[in-house]
Amino acid sequence: MAQKTAPFAPFEWMIAWRYLRARRAEGGVSAMTWISLIGITLAVFALIATLAVRSGFRAEFVDTILGANAHVTVYSAVQADAQGRTSRLITDYDERAARIADVPGVTRVAPLVKGQVLASTAGRSAGVEVFGIAAEDLMSLPRMRDAEDARGDLGRFGEGIAVGSIIARDLGIEIGDRIKLISPEGVRTAFGTSPRVNSYEVVQIFSMGRYDIDRTRVYMPFAEAQSYFNREGGADELEVLVEDPDRVEELAPALMQAGGEGTLLWSWRDASGSFLRALDIEDNVMFVILSILVLIATMNIVSGLIMLVKNKGRDIGILRTMGLTEGSILRVFFICGALVGVFGTIFGTILGCLFAIYIDPIFSFVNAVAGGGVWDPSIRGIYQLPAQLRLADVLSAVSLSLGLSFVVTIFPARRAARMNPVEALRYE
Repeated sequence: MAQKTAPFAPFEWMIAWRYLRARRAEGGVSAMTWISLIGITLAVFALIATLAVRSGFRAEFVDTILGANAHVTVYSAVQADAQGRTSRLITDYDERAARIADVPGVTRVAPLVKGQVLASTAGRSAGVEVFGIAAEDLMSLPRMRDAEDARGDLGRFGEGIAVGSIIARDLGIEIGDRIKLISPEGVRTAFGTSPRVNSYEVVQIFSMGRYDIDRTRVYMPFAEAQSYFNREGGADELEVLVEDPDRVEELAPALMQAGGEGTLLWSWRDASGSFLRALDIEDNVMFVILSILVLIATMNIVSGLIMLVKNKGRDIGILRTMGLTEGSILRVFFICGALVGVFGTIFGTILGCLFAIYIDPIFSFVNAVAGGGVWDPSIRGIYQLPAQLRLADVLSAVSLSLGLSFVVTIFPARRAARMNPVEALRYE
């Protein structure tokens, strides 16, 4: 009676390794092995690279939202004065801001005055959005506080204005230049409202990392903005920053209560929620498509193993007559396919991780070869192609590749194990 061997015994690994290394003249399928290995490597590389870019783009997009804008914006409901004129102006902004600042989880509250004007200088003009804000509140914005490519002195903010880098580029202005801001809601006279035209010195040129922000935003001292937009004694809204922006909905009841009657809230998720949901759908679809690519790559293992089983029919018959069980034969050919999947996954993971780590020089090289203009920030919104390598993404890609490789290998391995040794040796 044949002695049963332990699964995946050393001789099974030895036989499988010899089959993988065998040349085609010896009955091996080394060419198919290489094709399978390269296919899985490229598929896993593409999956990890795509997941890294997807995660990086989402993180960069959210970071620019949270670093340059309010996490929650507090408005006032429409109110009518004695003359019947309606307004949303917040006249008690200091008291309301103090109450909201006391809410646990709130890190900063800043009153804002906002308005859209025409910026003009040296025959050039552009529509911009002016944010009236106090200097200390402006410097507490993460994207302003941690800016590395800002020009000028934000300490002189009280003497002028700060403009976005794309505005400065389009208007051709530098630090110290003066630009005119033209507002249609200017001085009220007996003959109506005349446009207001004021000239301001540019004391800083900033970049928030978002093209749409840098193309339209101008910061003006709060008191000056109140005078310029006829908001004396009031603010248009309150800008609120919180410790955990992802849980901003949980703070809504407390913020409403602290804001008092007539308080309206608008969170960053309300403003960008549809775009983020679109990103989620795109992410899921992309993962499914690339998973199919990995499946197609692993199917090459099936083709290679079927050819190997056919070429090794005589060997299988001899091994069975020597006492190898069906289980041993199955494991030999399973090891052959699994090794291809494992090595392909390892090489693909290494390439994908290197791509995510060195994406900046790689992208610079591609941009140089293509003659520039590969990444248009006016379309993409951000200035560079980001990548964020996350352990969860790498593990999901590795698990998918190994799982498919192991599953598809079972079927040709079972075919080899069930081969009748008599039929295999009949014509030998």
